[in-house]
Amino acid sequence: MPAPLGDIAHLGHVELLTPDLEGSVWFFTEILGLTETRREGDSVHLRTFDDYELTSIVVTGHTTSGLRRTALRASSPEALQRRVDAIEAAGGTGRWTEGSAGTGPMYLTTDPDGHEIGLYYESEWYEAPEHLAPGLKNQPQAKPRQGVGVRRLDHVNFLAADVEPNADWVEHTLGARPTEQIRLDTGRIAARWLTFNNKSYDLVYTEDWSGSSGRLHHIAFATDTREDILRAADLCLDNGVHIETGPHKHAIQQTFFLYVYEPGGNRIELCNPLTRLVLAPDWPLITWTQAERAKGQAWGLQTIESFHTHGTPPLDS
Repeated sequence: MPAPLGDIAHLGHVELLTPDLEGSVWFFTEILGLTETRREGDSVHLRTFDDYELTSIVVTGHTTSGLRRTALRASSPEALQRRVDAIEAAGGTGRWTEGSAGTGPMYLTTDPDGHEIGLYYESEWYEAPEHLAPGLKNQPQAKPRQGVGVRRLDHVNFLAADVEPNADWVEHTLGARPTEQIRLDTGRIAARWLTFNNKSYDLVYTEDWSGSSGRLHHIAFATDTREDILRAADLCLDNGVHIETGPHKHAIQQTFFLYVYEPGGNRIELCNPLTRLVLAPDWPLITWTQAERAKGQAWGLQTIESFHTHGTPPLDS
């Protein structure tokens, strides 16, 4: 029996690991336009201007790159406890920990592939200091004067040794619903997109062609417009940030995109999915075939090989 849609409200924040802490912070603040809110040891807390919570991403200095944690906010204390009970009833394990990045107590668990997932409800809302106060009271922070000015943390794409059991776990224990997927000629699911709300997706699982577990494909930040993504491409070009592919439009989910590598080696997507919502309560799972995906992206751009092979941490780390 699927979990109730809505027990998980949305993606809260992520913790990203980097071997180049200052380079990564430079990228997120100067290129993307995030605001640094505090530092704790080797961790730097950053936020987008329109995320209402205190933290959008924690960037932590480490020996390698990758994703340490994905945090999801529950819709109520009762919803949080229901999801904890569902995880443990399904044979999963977890532990409670003190809140971090502006959250209250957090339940830490892992998906079948080993990605760490944190669930919480209590959250600190951001209060802008005077110099960052917005002109409109229904916006948490003034728009940044530098960089792209991304609006929010949008989604996380996990690499997984086997997509289907991970996507099923998110659906049946956390209450997401799948919106689109890729099915290979062998019948194997190569990727699946899932949402917790009316966005078309919050989490994605993509097959790790190396067979490895627990790695990251990318995290994504949403922009106001497609033009912001074109500007981002110029900013990255001017500042030596590696552009992997794009700007272009995905066929799946119809997202306008740009993929770059931040200085720590993690893939970052700039995306503009803001106009596409899944409002139908009975939305059918859209399945793309191997032949359909071989046609490339929406306007015919072929998927670059590194998109299938690059993940973090790197395999030799």
